[in-house]
Amino acid sequence: MPTDDLPETFHVTTDEQLRAVSSLTRHRIMAVLRFEPATITQIAERVGLAKGSSSYHVRLLERAGLVKVVRTRKVRGVTERYYAMAARAIVLPDPGEGGPDVLMRHAVADLEASPVGGERHVRMAHLRLTEEQFAQLGARLQALADEYRELSDPSLPDASLVFALFHPAPREQAEGDAK
Repeated sequence: MPTDDLPETFHVTTDEQLRAVSSLTRHRIMAVLRFEPATITQIAERVGLAKGSSSYHVRLLERAGLVKVVRTRKVRGVTERYYAMAARAIVLPDPGEGGPDVLMRHAVADLEASPVGGERHVRMAHLRLTEEQFAQLGARLQALADEYRELSDPSLPDASLVFALFHPAPREQAEGDAK
């Protein structure tokens, strides 16, 4: 199934959907399906899971509406299902004050699991911006991510881009939380 046929976004709105995307294993399965459909066997091999575990996690994602069967074929009397993402992008709800940001937790876990000695570009910058500059930077980062997503070639190795632009908690609040 070409990714051109996919809706642009899928908004996570239910508890079932939030639980489905909160799992690092399911996050990694969705990464496998981001560019092309795959079978349970292919997913298991790419993620490093047993087929049974892979099947369990894919079923949860399918039940939550995050992935769907896009093609089937018969192989030695067994129906093989190809799964794909339900949309190009998954939009998570705002975690709310003090809530864990699922996306950032998964990004850090993926970064920590990346090959030692592999090329990585990680940077943190503290900025002082007007609200207009803050909004402009957020829009530029989103546009850059969208531009490179359009250039993505499924035959090339995966690369992850994560960014977070936010106003940190006031110092008094952050210091009080540390006590």
